[in-house]
Order: sequence, then C-alpha cells, then structure tokens
Amino acid sequence: MERGKMAELESLETAAEHERILREIESTDTACIGPTLRSVYDGEEHGRFMEKLEARIRNHDREIEKMCNFHYQGFVDSITELLKVRGEAQKLKHQVTDTNRKLQSEGKELVVAMEELKQCRLQQRNISATVDKLTLCLPVLEMYSKLREQMTSKRHYPALKTLEHLEHTYLPQVSHYRFCKIMVDNIPKLREEIKDVSMSDLKDFLESIRKHSDKIGETAMKQAQQQRNLDNIVSQHPRIGGGKKYKKDVCASSDLEVKNTSPMSEQDSGILDVEDEDDDEEVPGAQDLVDFSPVYRCLHIYSVLGARETFENYYRKQRRKQARLVLQPPSNMHETLDGYRKYFNQIVGFFVVEDHILHTSQGLVNRAYIDELWEMALSKTIAALRTHSSYCSDPNLVLDLKNLIVLFADTLQGYGFPVNQLFDMLLEIRDQYSDTLLKKWSGVFRNILDSDNYSPIPVANEELYKKIIGQFPFQDPELEKQPFPKKFPFSEFVPKVYNQIKEFIYACLKFSEDLHLSSTEVDDMIRKSTNLLLTRMLSNCLQTVIKRRNTGLTELVQIIINTTHLEKSCKFLEEFITNITNVLPETVHTTKLYGTTTFKDARHAAEEEIYTNLNQKIDQFLQLADYDWMAAEPGSKASDYLVDLIAFLRSTFAVFTHLPGDVDVHSTMSGKVAQTACMSACKHLSTSLMQLLLEAEVRQLTLGALQQFNLDVEECEQFARSGPVPGFQGDTLQLAFIDLRQVSLCVFVFCFSFKMCD
Repeated sequence: MERGKMAELESLETAAEHERILREIESTDTACIGPTLRSVYDGEEHGRFMEKLEARIRNHDREIEKMCNFHYQGFVDSITELLKVRGEAQKLKHQVTDTNRKLQSEGKELVVAMEELKQCRLQQRNISATVDKLTLCLPVLEMYSKLREQMTSKRHYPALKTLEHLEHTYLPQVSHYRFCKIMVDNIPKLREEIKDVSMSDLKDFLESIRKHSDKIGETAMKQAQQQRNLDNIVSQHPRIGGGKKYKKDVCASSDLEVKNTSPMSEQDSGILDVEDEDDDEEVPGAQDLVDFSPVYRCLHIYSVLGARETFENYYRKQRRKQARLVLQPPSNMHETLDGYRKYFNQIVGFFVVEDHILHTSQGLVNRAYIDELWEMALSKTIAALRTHSSYCSDPNLVLDLKNLIVLFADTLQGYGFPVNQLFDMLLEIRDQYSDTLLKKWSGVFRNILDSDNYSPIPVANEELYKKIIGQFPFQDPELEKQPFPKKFPFSEFVPKVYNQIKEFIYACLKFSEDLHLSSTEVDDMIRKSTNLLLTRMLSNCLQTVIKRRNTGLTELVQIIINTTHLEKSCKFLEEFITNITNVLPETVHTTKLYGTTTFKDARHAAEEEIYTNLNQKIDQFLQLADYDWMAAEPGSKASDYLVDLIAFLRSTFAVFTHLPGDVDVHSTMSGKVAQTACMSACKHLSTSLMQLLLEAEVRQLTLGALQQFNLDVEECEQFARSGPVPGFQGDTLQLAFIDLRQVSLCVFVFCFSFKMCD
C-alpha cells in the first residue's frame, strides 16, 4: 500500500518536473535550451518525458490547425489582393525602369562632371594636405642641409649647435615620417663624425705646434731680449723687476687672443702663421703665431657632447708625449750654439703654448699640470746641459751658452715659471767656464813666452814709449830722462802677459753678468779665478820656459827681470779688480791675489836654473881639460880651456853688471843674483879642479905638471880678485879657491920634498 502511495507520489513529482521542463522549453531561447534538455537526460524518466512532449506537440498542432481554419477566408482574400498588387507592381517596375533609363541617359554627362569634380576636390584636398606637411618638413630639411653645409666647411661647433636644434626642436614635429627616422638614426653618427673631425683638427694642431715650437720659442726669446734691452736702456738694473711688464703685455695679448679666437666664430683660420719676420721690425707676440681655435672648438664640442674629461685627458697625454720629445736633446747639441738655441727654442715654445692654454681655455689645463710638466722639463734640461756642456772646451762657446741660458731663464720667468735652479746650474757651468778659460790662457801664455825674444824692449820715439806705458804700469824717472832711443828693462812678454791677465779678468766678469750675484760674490769669483791663472797656468808656463834646455843665461836673467816687474804689477791688478767690482780690498773675506808668490817662485827657479846652467857650462869646459901629469916643464901661461872658461864667466857676469832699469832692479839683479851666481860658479870650479887633481887615476906627478896646475889656480884667483861682480866684501870671492890653493900647495911641497930626497 505504502509502495503504491510512494509510486504515486514519485509519479506526480515526475509529472510536475516534466511539466516545468516543457514550460522552460517553450519559454526559453533555443541557445539556452541545452541545460534544460540535459536535466531530462540526466533523469531516468526520459521515455515518459518524450511521451509528454509528443502529447504537448500534438496539442499545439491542434491549436494551430484551429487557428488556420478560423482565418482561412482572410488568407484567401489576401492572396487575391496580392495577385492584383503583383500586376500593378509589374507596371510600376516597367515605369521605374523606363524612368531610370531616361535618367541614366540624361544624367550621364552630369555623372562625368561630378566625377571630375570629385577628383578635383580630392586633388585639392591632397594638395592642401601636402602643403601643410611640407610646411612642417621644409624647416627640417633646410636645417639638415645647413648642418651638412657647416660640416663640409668644417664649422664644427656651429654644426653641433644646428644638430642640437634639429634633434630637439624640428624633428619631433615630423617624427612619423620615414625620412625623419633616417635622420634620427643618423644623428649619433653625425655627432661622432663631428667629434672625429674636430679631433682630427686637434691632432693637426698638435702636430703643427710640435713642428713649429722652435719658431714660437724663438719669437718669445726675441721678445724677452727686446724687453731686457729696453730695461737696460731705461735703468742700469737689467734684472730688477725683469719680466713684469713683459708678462703684463703677454696677458693683454692673451686676452685679445681669446676674443679673436672665440669658439663661436664662423671662420676657421690656419693652424700656424710662421712666416719669418724681418729682424729690424718689431717682433710679434709668440701667441700671434698660433691659431688656437682648433683647441677651443674641440674643447667646446666635447664639452657639449659630455666628453670634456675624455678630451682633457687626451690633450694632456699627447702634450706630455710631446714634452718628452722636446726635452730630448740632439746628440751633437754641444758642438754649436745653434744646437743649444734650437733646443731652448723648442722648450720655450712648448711652455708658451701651454701657458696660453692655461689662461684662455677655462680649465683644459691647470696650474698643477703645468707645474708638473715644468718640474720634469727643468730636471731634464739641467741634466742635458750638465752633460753636453761638459764637452765644451771653447770658453767663448761656454760664455755664449751662459748668455743663452740666461735669456732662456728670463723668457720663462716672464711667463711665471720658477728658474732658480737654472741659475744655480749656471754657477756649476761657471766653474767649467773658468777651467776652459784657464786652458785657453795657458795656450796664450805659452805662445807669448815662446815668441818672446827675451830682450829689453827698444823704443825709438815718444809715441812708442807712451804706447808701452799705456799697456803696462811702469814708472822710471831715470829712464824718462834718457834720450831716445832707449830701452825698457823688461821684454815684450811683460806687457803682453799683463794685458792678457786683464783680458782674463774681463772674461770672468762677462760670465758673472745677469747671474743674480752680489758684488762681493763677483769679486771673490774673479779673484779666485785669477789666482788659479797665476799660480797654476802662468806659473807652469814660466817653469816650462825656465826648465827647457835651450833657455840661455841671458834669457833666464831677463825672466828674472820680467817676473820682478810683473810681481810689482800685482797691486795694479788688485786695483783693476776693485774698480770693476766696486769691492774694496779691505772688505772682510776679500780674496788676495797670489801673483807675488807666483812670480817669486818663478824668479827663484830662474835663479836656480842660472846656477845650474853655469855649473853645467863649467863642467863642459872642464871636460876639455887634458893635463899631462908627467910633463917635464910647465907651460908659459894658464891652460887654454881655463882661459876660455874665465872669459866666458867674465862675459856672463858682465850681463848681470850692466842690466838696464831702475836702481832697485839693478841692485837686486847684479847684487844678489850675480853675487850668488858668481860665488856658486867659483866654488864649483874650485871643487871640480880639486877633483881633477885628486883623481885616483893620477898615480904619478911631476913638478912641471904641478907648476902648470898652479898657473891655472892663479888664473882662477886672479879672476876672483878682479871683482867680476861688484858688491863682494874684501877677499870673500877668493875664499872660494882657498881649499884648492891649500891642496895644490900640499901636493907641490910633497912632490918637491920627494924630489930632494932622491
């Protein structure tokens, strides 16, 4: 029972569900009916649903049929009316066709005209659009054409400005055009091209100033020379304030250069203008020879492009390389002054350019960079000068080099570079200069001494007398009173040597000019160099002349006279140095001249040489002695060799006795030297004769031989008694033969006693 109720309930629920689905199918859009049908197929009563669906379809068919049957008559009437309308429609169609044909026929021309008008309006619209577009594009094209023109004419900085305007102002307005995209893509290439071209110009500029740096330096040194000459004319202190006005003029020239070489300039001038200038014309500014516009343009271009640091590093690196090349001296620089001059010109030219860049380029180089380069240049220059100047043996070349170094230092000092080390190095070169002077004057002295005739200078008239007096400070009232012709007591080498000493002093003074030395330092330098000249060179030359074999006694006597006068002239040399240095001899630490010692030593050497030569001459005569110690009878007179020897001694001492000159010189020469020489000769003669008598080979003697020897001794004693040299007291000279007389008497007595015993 319950099952039947449950089956009935389920049947009712299924029927209700099917009814609901049918209503949904009837009311739902066909596109959304799928889910509804799916719910049917998901259930288990789809067969019953199909039955209900069929029943519902049949029900609707009956309703449709009823509806159609109800309206059928109306449908028939409508068909009848429709058939009538079709006939009328056919007529209307024919009328419309005819009308259309007529309209087409009659409006064909109008259609053609309208088509033409349409095309014309279209062209007009296109032209107007084209004009508008060209109005936007033409400024871009004109700007691009201007850019190309500027690049062709190498106006790179204006080209860069044009490129900036083109990129940021004009191209954005027409960026949708294809040619604009090509331009935009080409802009980085154009920038690189401008950078490359400007860098190429900079490289040409660097190469040009490297080649012409010597010309720039030459011009700068000429400017410094002119300024120094002008200062010398204005005042007598050439180095006081040296370079200040010159530096001011250079700065003014630099300011003018900045204005004339503005990076915005549309005209590019040549890299260098290095035409030779006439020496008589005003020397142009060193900066005027150089067109710095490539540097300024390239600097500004790289600054605009954001690569200023790259440019600065490149410029400084290249200039450092050029500095090393400039500072490398040629191997043969020491041979000529032109070699040094070209070397200095290159260095000055390099730093003139860098100084100008420092003051006009707004930071391309800075003072630290310049100072670093200058320190390197200073050390290398000083090292090169020390090396090459050591090869110089010509004092004139050394002096010219010193003047060139001073000009070099003055020029760079005018540009603000410290040059104290250069002047310190000149003090080293001064010692070398002094050595070369000493060597040169040694040769001069040798030539003077070798060419001298060692005879008193004869003067035939007043003019010649005054000429000699003007060359050498000599005063002798007795000689002045004598009539012409007359003779000076000294030979020609005295005034020549004296004048050469003065020339040497002048040469030393020339080197001390412009070295920032005080008068005391100059005086000390001159005196020390002069002392070296006297004590080393002149003394050696005199000693050489005195010691050489062909110097005779007369020449030695004349050397003694000459050195005496030169010794007296030393006080005049002292006065001469004092006059040119303005340093009084009483000043503390003033060096004294050693000429007195030099000439005394030479005179003593000459005296010793006289004594030696006399003794050697005596020995030569004694070598002619040929005694026959077994002679039976003596001769009637003294031996011939001894007679000749005595005659030689008399003539020799006569030279001493009749020396010309003042009283002091006469007494000195004939008194001291002559007496000493005579005493030395007599002692040597006595000793030599005694040795002849006492020789071991003499084993036998005869009275005749002893008597002959006694005659010779008497001849010697007679010579001593005759007073060949005045000034000996009593029998002083005869005492030289006393030992010889005693020995000869003893031998004679011994022989006579031996004979009596026989």
